[in-house]
Amino acid sequence: MLKGGEWVVHVAHVREVTPEWVAAATGGRLHPGGRPVRDLHWDSRQVAPGGLFVALPGARVHGRAFAGEALERGAHLLLSDRPGWATVEVANPYRALLRLGRALRDLFPGPVVAVGGSTGKTTTKEALAQALGFPAPPGNQNTAPPLARHFLGLDPRAPGTVVELGVDRVGEMAELMALARPHLAVLTALGEEHLLAFGDLEGVVREEAGLLQAPEALVSLQAQEVLRAFGHGSFLTYGFGEATFPGEGLELLPEGSRFRYRGLPVRVPYPGLGPALGALAALAVGEVLGKDLKEVAERLAALTLPPGRMERQERGGVVFLNDAYNANPLSVEAGLRWLAAQPGRKWAVLGEMRELGEEAPRLHLRVAEAAARLGLRPLYLGPHAEAQAALGGEAAGSLEEALRWLKARVAPGDLVYLKASRALGLERILELWDA
Repeated sequence: MLKGGEWVVHVAHVREVTPEWVAAATGGRLHPGGRPVRDLHWDSRQVAPGGLFVALPGARVHGRAFAGEALERGAHLLLSDRPGWATVEVANPYRALLRLGRALRDLFPGPVVAVGGSTGKTTTKEALAQALGFPAPPGNQNTAPPLARHFLGLDPRAPGTVVELGVDRVGEMAELMALARPHLAVLTALGEEHLLAFGDLEGVVREEAGLLQAPEALVSLQAQEVLRAFGHGSFLTYGFGEATFPGEGLELLPEGSRFRYRGLPVRVPYPGLGPALGALAALAVGEVLGKDLKEVAERLAALTLPPGRMERQERGGVVFLNDAYNANPLSVEAGLRWLAAQPGRKWAVLGEMRELGEEAPRLHLRVAEAAARLGLRPLYLGPHAEAQAALGGEAAGSLEEALRWLKARVAPGDLVYLKASRALGLERILELWDA
């Protein structure tokens, strides 16, 4: 880059840690053959020369079975519960990974912001990272292995970093908090999620509230209300209402959102309440960290989210909102409220919400009742579709049937909202629309 008449060269940061350092960080026994590592993987297919392969137990096969493949692909070091060439031997590879991640995180001197909650985590994480100019793990890489990898590759000169903490079992938040050790936590929302592990909303709140052990915490107005219902105290809040960090004059438009923050106009290039709340969280964190709020707002106007999160696409004049990366009752009901407020003809296609356990029938019916109250008649897919449709709407037995149903009714100028758990693959409707 030419600056002030001189060429300025920016060299990308590459951290290497020695086998001895890894052994000390994990409390493991070092076997001969290891070399310094500059990357970390837990899938042997992704290992590249110079990497550390962590042999974690899998659902069907233990990662130790792929140690040889990892070495063939150029791994410099293995972390495993078995002795071997170029290996740090530990009793429990996952626990050792947590210790390694914590040691890598401790190498970073800047502020760490952690985002958690039942919905909106990735959107909020992206808003924070892009608006503040902080590096962050891509997508929804929010468990211990990718977090450890992120801290290994993190440039210590970065002004800060944002991480997302995702939980689907009891005790996981405590593990992630010990690894990430954030200075500031943001709790997006609280609702039913992963009930096979947490049992009920109280169990969800108990687990997610572990995020609030950070030295400073911001919670959405919705999360604060739920926390109080389960006996928790008050925290700094953000939201469109009576909040510590309030957004004002919210306009949820078909192509994006607008509001004001501390008198500043803010524009978000994604529709729906979720992106607006993510942007508001970024402004609140920016204020706490002493950032230039005008610069934060300007960056939010160029926000880019991963696919499947209020992603607007057009097919033959029909506007699709692909919000089908994931779904739980809280996020589906928020999407339906947004849809109901939009002008013109609109359609909702709602698929199954996974991991709700014995509560699944009741919660799917709750969503259908909410849709009926809003005057919407969705097209439902999944095992609860018939029961949902009985409250107002239609049921389809497959994606292909849903596609035919839409093709027979939808016209140019219409708005179609797609929402379901990721496993359903509801976004395939977009892929098949022109076929």
